[in-house]
Amino acid sequence: MNEKKNPVGWFEIPVIDMKRAKAFYEHVFSLSLQDQQMGDTHMALLPMFQGAAGAAGCLVKGKDYTPAAAGVLIYFTAPDLEGMLQRVRQRGGRVLMDKSSIGSYGFIALIQDTEGNRIGLHRRL
Repeated sequence: MNEKKNPVGWFEIPVIDMKRAKAFYEHVFSLSLQDQQMGDTHMALLPMFQGAAGAAGCLVKGKDYTPAAAGVLIYFTAPDLEGMLQRVRQRGGRVLMDKSSIGSYGFIALIQDTEGNRIGLHRRL
């Protein structure tokens, strides 16, 4: 049972205003999130594809979840990095670091979402 796997299996991004956060992420990443209620916790699930590379995750609003500009940094795949940065600005987010080269690994940028979370964007060459 030596199956090779990436170590990250799930992530949760804390939010204050689920409606605002969901609209931000759907617009910036051009995708639809699925609402789910688990007790007192409201979640908006990002699309998940079995067997695909990368980790699945969600936005989450609950009493033990607080957005933060410091701490763990999640990088989203950004095939259209320039377009995504434009959409971040359109939806009230902030670009913290514009598109920057990381050599043969491609390009990255850092944004702050509408909830105050710092998020990374990565585009391969």
